[in-house]
Amino acid sequence: MSRFEPPYPEGLPIGPGWLPTPERRAVLFPYDGSEVALAPFGSAQMAAQALEFALRAAPAVEALSSHLRRAVLHEVRSELAARRGEFERLLVLETGKPLVDCRTEVERSLVTLEVAAEEAGRLHGETVPLDLSAQGEGLLGFWIRKPIGVVIGITGFNYPLLLASHKLAPAVAAGCPVVVKPAPQTPLATLWLVHLFRLALGRAGAPAEAVQLVTGDLEVGRSLTTDRRIGAVSFTGSARVGHQIARDAAPTKVILELGSNSALVVCADADLERAADAVIRGGYYASGQACISVQRVLVVESVRDRFLDLLCALLPRVVVGDPRQESTRVSALIDEPAAERVGAWVQEAVSCGARLLAGGEVSGAVVAPTALADVPAGIPLWDEEVFGPVVCIRVVADEGEALEEVNRSRYGLHASVFTSSLATAVAALGRLRVGGVVINEVPGFRADNMPYGGVKDSGIGREGPRFAVEELTVTRMAIIRPGWPEAAR
Repeated sequence: MSRFEPPYPEGLPIGPGWLPTPERRAVLFPYDGSEVALAPFGSAQMAAQALEFALRAAPAVEALSSHLRRAVLHEVRSELAARRGEFERLLVLETGKPLVDCRTEVERSLVTLEVAAEEAGRLHGETVPLDLSAQGEGLLGFWIRKPIGVVIGITGFNYPLLLASHKLAPAVAAGCPVVVKPAPQTPLATLWLVHLFRLALGRAGAPAEAVQLVTGDLEVGRSLTTDRRIGAVSFTGSARVGHQIARDAAPTKVILELGSNSALVVCADADLERAADAVIRGGYYASGQACISVQRVLVVESVRDRFLDLLCALLPRVVVGDPRQESTRVSALIDEPAAERVGAWVQEAVSCGARLLAGGEVSGAVVAPTALADVPAGIPLWDEEVFGPVVCIRVVADEGEALEEVNRSRYGLHASVFTSSLATAVAALGRLRVGGVVINEVPGFRADNMPYGGVKDSGIGREGPRFAVEELTVTRMAIIRPGWPEAAR
């Protein structure tokens, strides 16, 4: 495997230039453990430096015109599009995700940048009729939106380019300086994206300090998120870490996009072939390392046998292998400990009475596509987020019981329902306590211009450029008395 030669300077993009780091650490190809590149590894001191630069740059970044912010985002999109093949190959190497999923990630990042560029021109307010009460007579009222301040963006390892795009692009559109911290395992694509941002900012005459990046350990993240001078923290990752960040950052605003164990309901009137295909597509893409992949499948009893037959017939078609190959659909997880954890959860489920339909084998960092039936509640494989290529199936008496079971989870990101009944679809929309209800499609569907986020332990706030820009701005009310009434002179 050829090594990745970074097309950006050495060190970390902090301040107006790139600062050398005290050490570099190897980024490994999860599939075979080979070294992809040596990446700069920062420190809490470097995080503090980046924060100081961002705070000093905030007035200048806020003053950037909307047409300039829009132009920067369009330029970054164009530069990324020109290098999409290189980014796709890099993502395969540092994440171990199949090539097909990395292509999707780059395409969605391009959409995110494009949509965010247009949001830069949509920051506006409204007039307010202050004379609704007598004391407001003669007053002019309106509100505008202002940047919230410095944004700290922390991303997970599974979609490093896309997640960084959802932190960086809305912050720039809103007029906020942003410091991003990628996952230690996958910093390379994010470093390259930040480099493209800083080049575009420089060509526009804007400060490079508007976009910075710091790598490092938990102390780096803590240093960034606990400083009272920042405006907001936007975090994507596990519920455990997100909840800790929220506690440590309080009272600073936090936007949390956390985990889930997304459910797919198969109703008695469902198109069973499409439902089975959706479980395959939705359960094993990105090797199951997606927060809205199919994990729990609830099948109405009357169609159980037919559905399981269809599903088991499709499972052998899920190709396992080298993520660089066009046909591969499941490959290595991020590292061997992740695969060992998934394997242990599967074995625990079997020991508790679950029936293994397929898979279960672990080889290095690769977990075979796995499906289990009759998985009981009260164990991690059903209650928690597996983050691997595992689908759990349970039988329910009817659609009502299925919706109740979906809601019993502590998570609530996306859920999907397969049905031919409009009444059932509307009932699901009304009853499911999740951030998104998907009818007759995988719960993993996400358009990057829609509001995306969860409820309960799946997070707070919404992503998608329009909604993220709203999260990263605050209303400022203007109350003006144009002149004193003649009687008061």
